[in-house]
Amino acid sequence: MSIKLEVKPISGSVGAEIHGVNLLEPVSDALIAQIRQAWLEHGVVFFRNQPLESGPYLEFAKRFGEVIEYPFVKGLPDFPLIIPVLKLPHEKTNFGGVWHTDTTYLETPPTATMLIARELPPYGGDTMFSSNYAAYDALSPGLKEMLDGMKAVNSSAKAAVTKTREDRLEDSATDKARTELSAEHPVVRTHPETGRKALYVNPGHTTHFVGWTQEESEPLLNYIYAHQVRPEFTCRFRWEVGSIALWDNRCVLHNPINDYHGYKRLLHRVTLKGDKPR
Repeated sequence: MSIKLEVKPISGSVGAEIHGVNLLEPVSDALIAQIRQAWLEHGVVFFRNQPLESGPYLEFAKRFGEVIEYPFVKGLPDFPLIIPVLKLPHEKTNFGGVWHTDTTYLETPPTATMLIARELPPYGGDTMFSSNYAAYDALSPGLKEMLDGMKAVNSSAKAAVTKTREDRLEDSATDKARTELSAEHPVVRTHPETGRKALYVNPGHTTHFVGWTQEESEPLLNYIYAHQVRPEFTCRFRWEVGSIALWDNRCVLHNPINDYHGYKRLLHRVTLKGDKPR
């Protein structure tokens, strides 16, 4: 008997909760195909009450692609491809606490990121997501024409300036942690599976346009950054222990909100291998 998932959008532009699947039980290829289709359509999908342990969690992630390491922070001792996304009660800065697309300073940035919530504060710690499809579609024809064909430089050093991963570099840095990584990518990329165009710059890693100085680039980049996260392009997800999020880095920005000082928040992250943006 085939199972039809219930896919419930949570905003007009991005994000949907998926109901009707128990990830603690074997999941068929047909169900994975349905989940993937919902993910491609909505950019980020969410599951509730799925308390997978590390082994099954990693195996579930592998159903969507090849799992790769994060270059700057060590993974769990027994599962090095699972990265702890952690903020401790005494810390003031949260990991990745700025609008960004994951690791765009790599030549082949990840296709997707998956998170599962392990420990949460009594309030706060939501994550926001924004559609780069919707942001591109809403640009004027003239600005689309200018941005199509342009490239931008993305650098890991920009994250160092914002210090959004500094606490984790203090206690769990890899050998590459102090290395600057940089890559050039299209300002507008075409999604290889959907064929849709999306903006592909982000405040967390993009430094300037290729062939432009940083000073020349800053006004236009700042306009794009503000445009990308207009409220009508976004959704906000409230975590519960056992919640899982899977988002498409090729067309979605995200921003974990840092509003829970004095409490611990721990999620486990898995990253899926991508291809070169075009």
